[in-house]
Formats: sequence, C-alpha cells, structure tokens
Amino acid sequence: MHQKEKYTTQIKTEAKRLGFLSCGISKAEFLEKEAPRLEHYLKHNWHGEMYYMENHFDKRLDPTKLVEDSKSVISLLLNYYPKQLQTDNTYKISKYAFGTDYHFVIKDKLRALLSYIQEHIGDVTGRAFVDSAPVLDKAWAAKSGLGWMGKHGNLITQKTGSYYFIAELIVDLELCYDNPTTDHCGSCTACIDACPTQAIVEPYKVNGSQCISYYTIELKNELPTVMKGHFDDWMFGCDVCQEVCPWNRFSKPHQEPLFNPHPDLLEMTKQDWQDITQEVFSKLFKKSAVKRTKFSGLKRNINFLEP
Repeated sequence: MHQKEKYTTQIKTEAKRLGFLSCGISKAEFLEKEAPRLEHYLKHNWHGEMYYMENHFDKRLDPTKLVEDSKSVISLLLNYYPKQLQTDNTYKISKYAFGTDYHFVIKDKLRALLSYIQEHIGDVTGRAFVDSAPVLDKAWAAKSGLGWMGKHGNLITQKTGSYYFIAELIVDLELCYDNPTTDHCGSCTACIDACPTQAIVEPYKVNGSQCISYYTIELKNELPTVMKGHFDDWMFGCDVCQEVCPWNRFSKPHQEPLFNPHPDLLEMTKQDWQDITQEVFSKLFKKSAVKRTKFSGLKRNINFLEP
C-alpha cells in the first residue's frame, strides 16, 4: 500500500473511533467556485450585522493562508440529532444547542485526532477549526464528498440528513483526496416553502440577515417589529428548513453524552420560559451555546414571541 493511502486510512479509522460520523479529505487549494458566491453574499448584505464575514476574504477561500504549506483539508462531521425532543407547545431551541457547546466537544476531538496523526505519522503541522476562523466549512465538506449543499444552504447526506456539525483539520501532509458527491435535492422545495421569514431567497441562496437564527442569536439590537408573529415560537435558532427536509427522515440519535440536554430543559412550558430567572438560565445552559445570547437576549426573544 502506498504511504499516502496508508495515512489516509489511518486518519479515517481514528476519526471514526473518536466518534465522528464521517471524514472526507480535500486538497488544500483556492476555492474557486466559492469566491463569486461569497462576493455575491456580501454585496447583497445577506450577512446583516455579522461584520466579521467581511474580514479575511482571501483566508476564507485559501487554506494555505491559514496553515503555511498546508496540503490537505480533513473535513469531519459530528452528529447532534437528539434522542428526545422538546415538548409540543413550548418556545423552541435549535437542536444543536441542547447540550454542551459543540465548540468545546469538537475541539477536544480534533486535538485528539491531530495528536494521533503526529504520534503515528510523524512531524505534521496542522490547525483545528470549528466555526472559529474564516473557514468555509460547508464548502470543504462538500468538496470532500461528505454531502451536497442543499437549497437551504446546509450540507445534506443521503444516509443521515443534515443534523451534524462540520469541523476541519488543515495539515501540511499530502493524503488521498475524495471527490464531491452529486446533488439529490431534485425538484423539492420543502425548505423554501416552509421558511417562516422567507430567508431562502431562491434555491441555494439564503439571506442570512432574514433568518430566525440570525435574529435570535446574532442580532444584538431590538428585533424588527415587522417580524412579529413570524418566528414560529423559535427563541434560539431555528430548525424549520431541516425539519421539513425529506432526507432528515434518516437522522439517527447521536451517541455523544455531552450533547444530552439538562433534563429540565425538555419539560419547560411556555409559562416556564416566560418566568425564567437568571438562576434557572445558568443552570439549564451551564456550558451551552445558548449562553451566546445571554439571559437578557433570551428574555428579549421570549418577550417578542408573546402574543
């Protein structure tokens, strides 16, 4: 077996052992197809107040600017689909935020994978990325054959749908590269039809600044009155476009204990959320991504949902 093939197999086997759903590898090179898309997105101000999107344009498209002499982008998926869902008729939280903040969980796994590579393969330099630097996660995952970009802008796989996190290791090691998969959205427009705020402008084009996730998490000011009544009871994030996607019939519950929610979280009623105190907030979301909105942000969102 060629050295490159051997290393590639070792890395993919270890990724599986660490609990990753799948692992795909791409050559670290300029993302030519993504450049005009990113430009279009920024030009139309679809990033809203997420001004960080305007920074590091080149780095977003070229991994060799993030890791010197990088040769490979190792993309990894980690399932977060929960075993239990929130009760009906309550204010909703995006499923990815039920348990411990994914940044911590994945960072640890990525560090473990990099250590494994350095220990078993040799002097390899690399960096781990989880949403934390200018890396176009979905584009790399699609390029590595892990799924295709759906009409709602999320990565979809035929076997498991779209409820997973995407992360990368960019390394200066040459490996065997995977090929992109084909698009299986067909003529389906379920996500476009269901979006409560019409954020999916047209297939494969999403106006991020119209998305409920943007309003409830990223937007720091008052929520626009014109959106009142359009949030469909979502107080943190939104899963509508994923919930209606036919491919998510194949979602299977994750096996990561850290992603399990605080037991009280699933029992909370609308009244409980309206009465929430800072103390309860801190208990429910001790290490959760929901802390990003802070107590005041969540209260703002809840008040906005009240009739």
